[in-house]
Amino acid sequence: MAAPDHLSSIFAALADPTRRAILERLAEGEATVNELAAPFSISLPAISRHLKVLEQAGLISRTRTAQWRPCRLETAPLEEAGDWIARYRDVYEARFDRLEKHLRDLQAKQTTDSDREGAA
Repeated sequence: MAAPDHLSSIFAALADPTRRAILERLAEGEATVNELAAPFSISLPAISRHLKVLEQAGLISRTRTAQWRPCRLETAPLEEAGDWIARYRDVYEARFDRLEKHLRDLQAKQTTDSDREGAA
């Protein structure tokens, strides 16, 4: 099986609510594994597995400061995912614009038809 592309790794990491919550916490600043695990009712090894997925996707990095290994949010992969999504925003906005025009045209036609019926 081929290794997934980087964007797939990012979206796979973001698919889990625990990992998203960890990223939200790291948006406030660096944190240790124990600090990240505190709000969750899962084991430290489970948190470590989540961190490994986030690290493999490039969403976090870990540094070593003495005996501590604080985690830090890496924003570049989030920007990459956001850029990918933004490319499709134009597509669906254009579709909404066409739908809006179609609905306005229908409404105008109904108004015109009603006016004709009232005049007859």
